[in-house]
Parts: sequence; C-alpha cells; structure tokens
Amino acid sequence: MKKNLKSLGLGIIGGIIPLIVFFLAFKNDSVSLRKNVDTYTIEENEVPTSRVNLMSSEIDSRLDFTKASEESVHSVVHVKTKVVRSYIQRDPIFEFFYGPGSGGRERQQFGMGSGSGVIVSEDGYIVTNNHVIQDASEIEVTLNDNRTYEAKIIGTDPSTDLAIIKIEAENLNKIKFANSDDVKVGQWVLAVGNPFNLNSTVTAGIVSAKARNINIIGSRNKDIIPIESFIQTDAAVNPGNSGGALINTQGELIGINTAIASQTGNYTGYSFAIPSVLVAKVMSDLIDYGIVQRGFLGVNIQEITSELVKEKDLVDVNGVYVAGVNENSGADKAKIKEGDVILKVGSKEVNSVAQLQAEIGKRRPGDLVVLTVRRDNELITKEVLLKDIEGNTELISKAEIESHTALGATFAELTPKEKKELNIKNGVKISSISAGKLRSAGLTKGIIITKINNEEVKSVQQLISYLKDTSNRGVLLEIMTESGKKDYVGFGL
Repeated sequence: MKKNLKSLGLGIIGGIIPLIVFFLAFKNDSVSLRKNVDTYTIEENEVPTSRVNLMSSEIDSRLDFTKASEESVHSVVHVKTKVVRSYIQRDPIFEFFYGPGSGGRERQQFGMGSGSGVIVSEDGYIVTNNHVIQDASEIEVTLNDNRTYEAKIIGTDPSTDLAIIKIEAENLNKIKFANSDDVKVGQWVLAVGNPFNLNSTVTAGIVSAKARNINIIGSRNKDIIPIESFIQTDAAVNPGNSGGALINTQGELIGINTAIASQTGNYTGYSFAIPSVLVAKVMSDLIDYGIVQRGFLGVNIQEITSELVKEKDLVDVNGVYVAGVNENSGADKAKIKEGDVILKVGSKEVNSVAQLQAEIGKRRPGDLVVLTVRRDNELITKEVLLKDIEGNTELISKAEIESHTALGATFAELTPKEKKELNIKNGVKISSISAGKLRSAGLTKGIIITKINNEEVKSVQQLISYLKDTSNRGVLLEIMTESGKKDYVGFGL
C-alpha cells in the first residue's frame, strides 16, 4: 500500500514539474510577446501619429478662412435702391376732343430693392449686378463701417448682368482680382455679401463646376445677346448676395455672385458667379467708355451632343458646332463655314457654347483671334477679325456714345429703307437700352420715336437735346413698333 502511494506521489510530482516548467516558459514567452507587440505598436504608430498631426495642422491652415474674410468684408458693400416709375395717366375723353396727350396726369409708382457690390478702386468705383440697380432712381451704398454714400450709375451691361456705380470717396479697400481661369473644380471658395440685408456675411463652399450656362440672363431680358459662363459653387447665396464677391482662400476676387438655382428664391444647394476675367473686361469698358466694347465672331453656334455627332457624322463631342455664319461678319470674311467645329480660341480649348462665348467676350472689336477648327476631319486654323454688333471694327469714343445716349438709351437715325417700309417721314430708333427712365416707361430696343410733346423728331441730336433739357418737367412720346403699330408713352423728367 505504501509502495503504491509512493508511486502515485512520484507520478503526481513528475506530472507537476513539467507543468510548472511549461507555465514558466509560457509566461516568459508571453512577456516577450507582449513586449514585442508593444514595441511593434509604438514603432509602427509613432510616424503615422506625427503625420496625422502634421496633416491636421496643414488642413486647419488651409481651412482657416479668417484672413480672407477679414480682408474681403471691407471691400463688399450693401447697395440699396429706390425705384420711382413715372407715367402719364391718359384721359381718353380729352384726347378725343383735343388730341393725343391732352388732359394727362403724371403718376408715380415707388419701389425698393437691395443687393451687394464690390469696391474695385480706391476712389469709389463699385461693381454689382445690373439687375440690382436696374430702373433705380436713387442708389445708396453702405460700407462695412456703416458709412453711407449716394451712388451714380457709370454704365450697365445687361448681356453679362454687370453694372458699375460710383461713390465720391477716397482710400477705400478695393478688392484684389484673381484669374478665374485658374480656378479648379473642388477648391474652397467664400461668398461675401448681404443676404436678407445682413451686412458682411461670409459663407464657404467649393467650386462645383465651371462654364455653366443656365439661361437666366436671357430670360430676364429678351432684347440682348446673353453671355453666360458661370462658376458654380455650393457656398450659400441668398437674396441680397447678388453683386457680392466670390473669393478664393487668399481673399482675391474670382467672381461676382449673380444667381441661385432655387424653386423658392432662397439657397437650395447651387449658386452661380460671373468669372473675374469677364468682370475685369466689362468693368474696364464701362469705366473707360460707358458701354461695353464687345466683339463678335458672327456665327450661330450650338452644343455638340451624341445625337449631333450621329446626325452630322462628327468625330466626337469635343468643340462647338457652327450652325450658321452671318453675312459680312468676321467669321464670313475668314471663310468659316457652316458645319465647322471650333476647338480652340488661341490656345484655350472650348467644349461648350458658354466657354466660347466667354473667350470671345473678353475681346473687343478690332481684335484678331486665331481659331482652331475641324473641317472634314482635318484641323485648320483661321484668323478672325472681330466686329461689333453693327459690323464695325473701330471702338466707339465716349464722346460719341454720349452724343447718342440719353436716359439709358442709345439712338440711331432711320435709314431711307426703314422709313419707306414703315411709311413715315421722320423718327429715330432705339438701338440699345439699359437701366433708365425710358426702360422704366416700357420702351425696348427697336422702338421708333416719331414725336416728342407733339413735335416731330427729325434727328438724334434733336431728341437727345430735348431729353437732356432739365427745364422740361415731363414728356409725351409718340412711338411706333417695328411692326408699324403706334402708341404713346409719357413720363416725368
């Protein structure tokens, strides 16, 4: 029995000893393993942790908009307008007995509007949207420091929805211009303006797209050739932001906020800005000449779609299709043909109507442009001399413009052919019209003015002189549409 117990004890001891040795060995291995794991973790994560901190610092720096905001808010102003529309309430009974215009009474309608503007010179020139100051009889500008000034209209360009106004002030904070051609889709941008009359509001977003055409300018005014090549952004823009600045993270101007895509009238995700390159050209023209000196190719163009590729047997969807060429235009003289595909203006590729319009819109009459064109699957170059809408290549002087302009409209003599077709002996026509009393009275481009206060209009100079005579309290115009229909329009001066 003792012998058996002794054997059992030795067996237990023999079994415990290897077990103890195993546990001791496992403990050392596990300690060693843990050390290796800890060492591995530290060694592998030490660099990524520092990299993460570095990247975080870089991102914070890139997303720090405070400097850009501080610099730009002093260059953005609040624009408030007062609209007074005067008209003559005609009395048909008096007119029956005493003739047109007899017994009429002057009436007035009042309205208010507001928007934003951007200071572009230290001496008070401000760029804004044409629709912000359209038909305004009074314009008040409020700076970021709450100083207020009366402003006057220097010039307007309905085709781009831009306008220049001026206040009498000095040492203002003008904004710096950036080249909008360098803007990239996805880059951060800031919108600065006065939404809902809230001064100096800054919102952030990214550039969503470039060269957008949303057909909004043409819908506002059917009498113009719209030029749309918007920068699209998702920065929040609301009513009152119109005319404000779209800036990059350095605080430089890359666009003028103009429109939003919305069913409600408020921001819903997309907003659009006029590129700064186009703004700079229009601004320069309006300040120097009072009107935009715009060159035209003289072609009818359309987007190239998959359907058009099949229909016209084109190579691909690149470029802009020439659907027609205007007689005696620059394109006609350069032998551009219907069916050509314009691929480049200079070295700049154009793959949409908006891009082509923007590139040509930067130029003036008399400028030469080199077009790269695909014709019958061959690439050719054509040098085109741009002309204005009247077919001229010379720039119009400011003095000449002023001699043909009054109350926001430009006038031209009727040709003998036009007089014969309308069966009239006298009159002048409106060749262009922008913000002013004539437009407020409902007159449009192409209207012919045959009489002013029952006196026959025989020349542009006669009409201009009468409309600029401040001693005249009001006028009654006998007008005729291009179709030959007569009417009367009256308003106060």
